[in-house]
Amino acid sequence: MIANPTDAKSESLTLDGKEVSFTPGETIYEVATRHRKRIPTLCYDERLEPFGGCRLCAVEVEGSRLPVASCTTKATPGMQIRTSTASVEKHRRTLLEMVASENREIDVDPLRGYASQELSTLLDRYDARTGRFAGAQSGSSRPDDDNPFILRDYDLCISCYRCVRVCAEQEGDHAISVMSRGFHTQITTEFEGLLKHSACTFCGQCVQTCPTGALADRKAMRFAHLSGETKQTRTICPYCGVGCSVDILTKDSTMVGVLPAMDGPANLGALCVKGQFAWDFVQHPDRLATPLVRGADGELQPTDWDTALDRAAEGFRKVVDEHGRHSVYAVASGRAPNEAGYLMQKFVRAGLGTNNVDNCSRA
Repeated sequence: MIANPTDAKSESLTLDGKEVSFTPGETIYEVATRHRKRIPTLCYDERLEPFGGCRLCAVEVEGSRLPVASCTTKATPGMQIRTSTASVEKHRRTLLEMVASENREIDVDPLRGYASQELSTLLDRYDARTGRFAGAQSGSSRPDDDNPFILRDYDLCISCYRCVRVCAEQEGDHAISVMSRGFHTQITTEFEGLLKHSACTFCGQCVQTCPTGALADRKAMRFAHLSGETKQTRTICPYCGVGCSVDILTKDSTMVGVLPAMDGPANLGALCVKGQFAWDFVQHPDRLATPLVRGADGELQPTDWDTALDRAAEGFRKVVDEHGRHSVYAVASGRAPNEAGYLMQKFVRAGLGTNNVDNCSRA
């Protein structure tokens, strides 16, 4: 995470000819980013420990014979840093051309994941779609992995290791790792098996950090054929009381996917398998679209909310009248928000006159 320069005594360095302050412990990349310098990266995710693998973030430092990786190099007092000289920009363009030469394709559908457009965006920024490098391609996809959530299209992998690192550092699962070297480098699981046979919890973090779409949201990709603009709507995941922020993806009136909100105060880009992938219920044909009450014939009939709520209240009142207020017992969900838990106990205690209320998380 980018440090706050007000948290400790600041020092100064020279950044592209301008003296700027920094906090001891900050990296050159963090300082430059805070001062709105557009340093490109492909292996960097601010939630992860700096890796320095892609070398796109290299900058020139006075006194250093070679450019240094800004994401792993700590800022020191008096440093003189140049972030975008002609030689540095040429270095970045060449690296991008080489990276692009290894992949089956560059332009992928944004529905593949949150960061899936990073490589193509940088190629356009540096006009690096030259095709002057050609030859062997790295990565080998796993079409045999039939899990319903994550597409393992490793023909698009650039070995940035962000997926491996987010699985280990953020989730603590260590479900995926790296094997071999060079063009034979491969993202894999233990014994090269399927994800469902590994420690994977299908949280989708690997998908959302992948900068090329090599790991993709398989459920969202079902809707890639739909035309029209993809819109994002910020909301809160409904599955538990944590309150994770998510961005709902829609095309016209169809929900096509979910993205974790990287700036969500409760989750900071993290989601569980339910929040990430269990959204089909929203437009499932079996979902109830209106309340149902049982008629005189014993069959469920559609009705309005006022009628349904009156029927439910009547049922509670009848039980209390016939069997007493202590005949009713309520159990609140341990995954419900605090507000829902409060309403449950208020309804039971004030509405029904009993203290027979509990919470399943106590068990």
